[in-house]
Amino acid sequence: RQRTSEWLFREGPVFAGVVLADEINRAAPRTQSALLEAMQERQVTIEGETRALPRPFLVLATQNPVELEGTFPLPEAQLDRFTLRLTLGYPDEEQEQEILREYAARLPRPAEPVARVADIEGAIQEAREVAMEAEVTAYITTLVRATRSHPAIELGASPRAGISLYRGAQSLAALRGRSFVLPDDVKELAAPVLGHRLVLDQEASLRGRTPTGVIDDLLSRLRVPVER
Repeated sequence: RQRTSEWLFREGPVFAGVVLADEINRAAPRTQSALLEAMQERQVTIEGETRALPRPFLVLATQNPVELEGTFPLPEAQLDRFTLRLTLGYPDEEQEQEILREYAARLPRPAEPVARVADIEGAIQEAREVAMEAEVTAYITTLVRATRSHPAIELGASPRAGISLYRGAQSLAALRGRSFVLPDDVKELAAPVLGHRLVLDQEASLRGRTPTGVIDDLLSRLRVPVER
């Protein structure tokens, strides 16, 4: 404010319940570092003052896996903050036709709310109440720890990865109408949750191995808990 010589703080786009970071690997390292604090601490520090972010606080990000010019690889610490990574691929034939029809008709697609904050908070709480047997919990920890000793992996999954897999399995069970987690929930989410956190050694990369392939290898070797 020029009249009073006072600074007025205005909340930026990070002060939102859901933040979409499109092509996040094009963000400068300084921006990525600032987002790291927001994702981990649910707060931001501006001019030495800490400000809390809304609850819940969710970050969705996209990356172009092909075009790398002008991009900055995300550090492992930031990748570890993302619960999971999904590969979308190309739309199917029907979806591509729909894209062309909408483009030709210039149909407006206004964004409309599909849930309230209370709905999201309720879903989070419901997922956290899903039961998990001790054997399934041990299955998760065994899998996560196995990534740290696999000969093809230079950097294995962190304890945070285990937490993400635990919560992800609870959420998947809740989405499928169950009040308990099955080993199949863990197996289905293993690659999406762990894959982007693993760093393969140079020899494995040169041989064409992938994190998903290594995870499949580990799953095939581990004993799966059986239902009593």
